[in-house]
Amino acid sequence: QVQLVESGGGLVQPGGSLRLSCVGSRRRLSFHVMGWYRLAPGKQRELVANIVGAGRPNYVDSVKDRFTISEDNAKYTVFLQMNSLKPEDTAVYYCSFYDGRSYYWGQGTQVTVSS
Repeated sequence: QVQLVESGGGLVQPGGSLRLSCVGSRRRLSFHVMGWYRLAPGKQRELVANIVGAGRPNYVDSVKDRFTISEDNAKYTVFLQMNSLKPEDTAVYYCSFYDGRSYYWGQGTQVTVSS
């Protein structure tokens, strides 16, 4: 089992920034995948960004050059720095951890981008 606790969501104006944090109960090993998904009303869950292997990041095209995923493995933590936020980034953001067999999820944190 892996427990994940997210924080950092909130309300921000377009063009603003937020930093999400996710603290896990296990260290990510090279074959694990840790990342962020989001779920917006009326849409399917979407992978936003993840970290695989030795720390290689992957991003969905819509957030490239705006979002940055990083990790502090010593603290079992992954971050998502979100800059230049747009209204279409509004969603509940979920932290995920894949250990090669199962996915684990956090409780989600709401991000609302609105003026």
